[in-house]
Amino acid sequence: MHPPSPAAAAAVMDFSQNSLFGYMEDLQELTIIERPVRRSLKTPEEIERLTVDEDLSDIERAVYLLSAGQDIQGTSVIANLPFLMRQNPAETLRRVLPKVREALHVAGVEMQLTAAVSFLTILQDESVSVHTYAHSFLQVILLHLEHRDAGVSNAWLETLLSVIEVLPKDTLRHEILNPLVSKAQLSQTVQSRLVSCKILGKLTNKFDALAIKREILPLVKSLCQDVEYEVRSCMCRQLENIAQGIGTELTKSVVLPELIELSRDEGSSVRLAAFETLVNLLDIFDTDDRSQTILPVVKSFCEKSFKADESILISLSFHLGKLCHGLYGIFTPDQHLRFLEFYKKLCTLGLQQENGHNENQIPPQILEQEKKYISVRKNCAYNFPAMIVFVDPKNFHMELYSTFFCLCHDPEVPVRYTIAICFYEVSKLLNSGVYLIHKELITLLQDESLEVLDALIDHLPEILELMSTGGESSVQENKLSSLPDLVPALTAAEQRAAASLKWRTHEKLLQKYACLPQVISSDQIYYRFLQRMFTIMMTNNVLPVQKAASRTLCIFLRYNRKQEQRHEVIQKLIEQLGQGKSYWNRLRFLDTCEFIIEIFSKSFFCKYFFLPAIELTHDPVANVRMKLCYLLPKVKSTLKIPADKHLLQQLEMCVRKLLCQEKDKDVLAIVKRTVLELDRMEMSMDAFQKKFYEKDLLDQEKEREELLLLEMEQLEKEKQQNDGRPMSDKTFEKKRRDSKTPTSLPKNIPISVPGSSSATPSTSKEIKKSKLIRSQSFNNQAFHAKYGNLDKCTTSKSSTAAYTPSVSGLSKTSMISLTDDSFRMRNTNSAPSSFSSNTSLPSTSRGTGNSVDPKSSGSKDTQPRKATLKSRKSNP
Repeated sequence: MHPPSPAAAAAVMDFSQNSLFGYMEDLQELTIIERPVRRSLKTPEEIERLTVDEDLSDIERAVYLLSAGQDIQGTSVIANLPFLMRQNPAETLRRVLPKVREALHVAGVEMQLTAAVSFLTILQDESVSVHTYAHSFLQVILLHLEHRDAGVSNAWLETLLSVIEVLPKDTLRHEILNPLVSKAQLSQTVQSRLVSCKILGKLTNKFDALAIKREILPLVKSLCQDVEYEVRSCMCRQLENIAQGIGTELTKSVVLPELIELSRDEGSSVRLAAFETLVNLLDIFDTDDRSQTILPVVKSFCEKSFKADESILISLSFHLGKLCHGLYGIFTPDQHLRFLEFYKKLCTLGLQQENGHNENQIPPQILEQEKKYISVRKNCAYNFPAMIVFVDPKNFHMELYSTFFCLCHDPEVPVRYTIAICFYEVSKLLNSGVYLIHKELITLLQDESLEVLDALIDHLPEILELMSTGGESSVQENKLSSLPDLVPALTAAEQRAAASLKWRTHEKLLQKYACLPQVISSDQIYYRFLQRMFTIMMTNNVLPVQKAASRTLCIFLRYNRKQEQRHEVIQKLIEQLGQGKSYWNRLRFLDTCEFIIEIFSKSFFCKYFFLPAIELTHDPVANVRMKLCYLLPKVKSTLKIPADKHLLQQLEMCVRKLLCQEKDKDVLAIVKRTVLELDRMEMSMDAFQKKFYEKDLLDQEKEREELLLLEMEQLEKEKQQNDGRPMSDKTFEKKRRDSKTPTSLPKNIPISVPGSSSATPSTSKEIKKSKLIRSQSFNNQAFHAKYGNLDKCTTSKSSTAAYTPSVSGLSKTSMISLTDDSFRMRNTNSAPSSFSSNTSLPSTSRGTGNSVDPKSSGSKDTQPRKATLKSRKSNP
């Protein structure tokens, strides 16, 4: 290009009108680039040649294009061949397939690849019988197996291997096996012999051992001794399939000697194939074969691996775990130690060469070598759980801890990513010794790479459970002391995920945080995590992330052990979300209401969230009203007649106002559909009904657990006061031991409480203490036992058959299955006192009058929407 004009140069410093003209002159010269593009358009003559009569049928058009069309048209017809076979198989076989055969003789690579895929699709679609397919298509496939292009040849080979699975033995013998005898001879091309190796490996699954020994094994031996190393390597990799087809005895007498000989081959790829095949066949051989024949070969291979190509080390490091497992029990102590040291050496391979030089100064061959070393260390991380079994978990600290530390602090992300994936397996294997890797868990949680964090949090709930219950420190009071850095690491991990663009990792992390009530204290969750969930719900721009935060917040609220904190959270949800200025916050409030319905008891929702939810029927934003309409059936399912008759009347009044006053046509259409669904719903009654029996039982258990949380808090306060005297150590230890018992309710707690104004079955101090013990047990253990169900609450209706209530007390299963949306029952005569307080929440009247004013509720978004909430009164 010519140097820029003075006007263009001035434009760098000045954006005045005169300087812009200089840019325009320069840009006009660039229009020459468009000229070659226009020349590539089709001419009228070319368009005429590509035009086909629209009146032709599919078959006629296919025949015409294959006969007189261009290659691209013929390729299109062949790609459409499976459709023609489904539509009219007889005519396609009679008229189109002969034209396809003719076209393939001179076809290019693209048409050949398309034909191989189409033939395979026809086989999978079962458009014709196996006999017809073999008669019409098999010869075409065999004809093009030795195509000069390797990609085309492999495509046809893959199709043939799939065809072999369905062909009868007679067809296989006459059409494939017999011609294979000549194709496998040394006089044939290398490509032909390679194809023969793969076909032989597939055929062994179709014949009996006698036929394999007589017809196939001679060809196998011949190819194992081929002069070309590619053929020997290819045949060696097929020996695993052949061994599975001929049985143990023939494998020992025929296959094993060939493998031993190939393991000493001059070609490194052949030796590698022999080693991998031996490792995969270890289960077939007995102890004598392993110790006397295979072990010396493996030892020799490992000793020579560092002197060989790095690709050998990559394969060896990948198979080392399976190798040590297969040879476990036949090692002498010296051999055991030697293999362990060999593994440790592989785990640090390449780290000693770190010199801090700039990558631009390192020769390319050194960079390539370092990449292979990274693959070796990654494979070592993959095999780490197997090596723990190899050394015995009891010896982990002495033998493998330093190696584990190195892998967790490896400078390369793929290595740390792999060890993060294996962290859960390592934790399970260590069992009571899991405390040894606490620091490594914190390290991986604080890793700078989000890929590592994403891999770790897949099993974070299970890992944290093992960390909190492993060893002797299994009670709640010692949970946090055993993991002092856990809370800062978890909060830092969430902040890093939130600051990144990988919102799926952030969403997953928030979902996994639902396990925290079983790991850390309620106060820690309240001060370090719960407020953060609020912030995410209010400020994050990603909807799945907001919903994950909302659900986790509801679970935190469910297991919060302080009434004052619970009331504060509820008030924030109603005021900042349900009555928020932004319609987006009010939408998230409805999401939260849905989670509340699933996780809490019906009475809890009715007491705190029913009126704020239906108040949104008068929201000024159509999207909010629309979302509420979808939620109304679930809202109605929380009511119970006749106790909640006044709430039902308010719900019906709001729906009637929507029908009469709604002006948005989309919302009105949804309202009409919702009304029909609400009319079809059957209401729960006060008394137990057979059709709702299991649902009511579980809902009553939710209500009972909410009550126990409050009673536990009250008894803890009494214990702290206790006339200024602390509880004796003996009594406290007894309660701690009792908290490890199964989480069943006391037998003196009735299943239902008819006509009582309080849900408390007894006021005696002994029964309260009993409830406290079981509530503590529930808080420590029951939550985890069914934690996995929290993510399945919308689809867990099928689990009702597995629930069996007892007569005298409810089973542990019923108590901890907290999230099944189809299992809910509420004490009809009173709200659970676990959520009653002397300090009143802002409340609104729950009378049957006009408690919702459409003007005030439908105020514009620029003004906060104020409402208060009042404790629900019993309706006798």
